[in-house]
Amino acid sequence: MEELKKQFRNCLENNILKYWLTKVTDNENGGYYGRVDGHDVVHPDAEKGAILNARILWAFAAAYRVLKKPEYLKAAVRARDYIFKHFIDKDYGGVYWSVDSKGNPLDDKKQTYAIGFTIYGMSELARASGDRFALDCAINLFHDIERHAYDGVNNGYIEALTRDWQPIADMRLSDKDENGSRTMNTHLHIIEPYTNLLRVLQGDHPANLILTGEEKVDLRDEVERATRNLLVIFTDKILNKETYHLDLFFDDKWQGKRNIQSFGHDIEASWLLHETALVLGDKATLDRIEPLVRLIAAAADEGLQDDGSTIYEKWLDTGKEDRQRQWWVMCESVIGHANLYEHFGSAKALGKCIRAWEYIQKYLIDEEHGEWHWARLDDGTIDLDDDKAGFWKCPYHNSRMCLEIMERKI
Repeated sequence: MEELKKQFRNCLENNILKYWLTKVTDNENGGYYGRVDGHDVVHPDAEKGAILNARILWAFAAAYRVLKKPEYLKAAVRARDYIFKHFIDKDYGGVYWSVDSKGNPLDDKKQTYAIGFTIYGMSELARASGDRFALDCAINLFHDIERHAYDGVNNGYIEALTRDWQPIADMRLSDKDENGSRTMNTHLHIIEPYTNLLRVLQGDHPANLILTGEEKVDLRDEVERATRNLLVIFTDKILNKETYHLDLFFDDKWQGKRNIQSFGHDIEASWLLHETALVLGDKATLDRIEPLVRLIAAAADEGLQDDGSTIYEKWLDTGKEDRQRQWWVMCESVIGHANLYEHFGSAKALGKCIRAWEYIQKYLIDEEHGEWHWARLDDGTIDLDDDKAGFWKCPYHNSRMCLEIMERKI
C-alpha cells in the first residue's frame, strides 16, 4: 500500500498542483484564471466563479496541511485574499456567484452551494495553519447560511436567493439542473463544510488553539447542532429508502420526481456522511449511519462497469443513461471504496478502489500537459469540449482523492 500512496502523492504534486501553480495562476489580474479549455488553452478574459476559487483555496490549504510545503500555503493565501477582496459581499454577506476577469461582480446572486464551498476552503486553511482571518470568514459565512438560507418550517436549506437574500425565480446551479428549491447536491456540500468547520473547533488543530472559553464552546455547539440536523435531513428527506440512492431535486416541502440516479453523488455521499458521523463521534450516530453507508455505496455500484469505471447518471422514467466517465465520479469512487475497506474491511471494495485508480491513470490523466481531462465518452474518446480548468473543473475532487488515500490507514 505504501507504493500505492506514493503514486497518489506523485499525481497530486506533479500532475495536479503543479499545473494550477504554473498554468492557472493569473499574474495580471490576481487570483487564478477562470478557464482553461479542453485543448489546454488559457482564456484570460473568462469570468471567475466562486466555486472554482473556493475549491482552489481548499486544495492548496489541504495540501499544505498534509505536506507542509510553503508554496502550497502561499497559493492558498493567494486564493483567500482574492476571495475576500472580490467575492465576499461586504454589504449583505455571503459570496457573489461570479466576477469578471478583473474581479468586478458579474452575477451577485447568493447560491448556498457556493457559500458552502467558501466555508470549506476557509475552514481548511484555518485547520492547516491557524489562520484566524480565514476562520472568521468561515464562521461569518456559516451564520449567513443559517440566518438567510435555512428554512426552519420545512427543515432544509434554500437553494439560492438574490444578493440581499430575497426569493429568486431561477435557483439552478447550472442549466443541467432542475429548478428545485431544495437539492441533494447543495445539502451534501453544506454538510461537508460544516463537518470541516466542526473539526476545526474540536481537538488540537491550530485554529482551535486560538479560540478560548465561551467563544469556542458556543460556536462548537452551534455548528454541531446544524451538522447533526443535516444528517437527519439526509436520512429522512433525501435518501430513497426503497433504492438507497440519493434523490436529487425537491420543492419546499421535499416533494420531487425522484427519477434520477447519480452514481457519483451516491458514492461521494457514502463516505462524506460517514465522515460526518465519525467527526461527531458518538456511538448512537455511528450505529445509525454506518449501515446506511454500505447501502448507499452498494446503490452507487449499480453504475460500476467491468473496466473499473463508473458511469454518470441514469433516468428511471426513460431508462436513459449518461455513460460518460467523468473525472470527479472516478475520484469519488476511489475514496468511497477505500472508505469501505478501511472501516468495514471489505477486500472487494479495495479491489474496486484500485481498478478505479487504474482507469484514471490510463484514461483521464493528461500526462503531457498536466491535470486531467473532463471525461472519457462511452465510445472511448476524450472529452475535449469541456474544460481542463473552469467554473466546475477545479483541483478539488482529484486533489482530495490523492490526499484521502495518502492519509487513510489502508
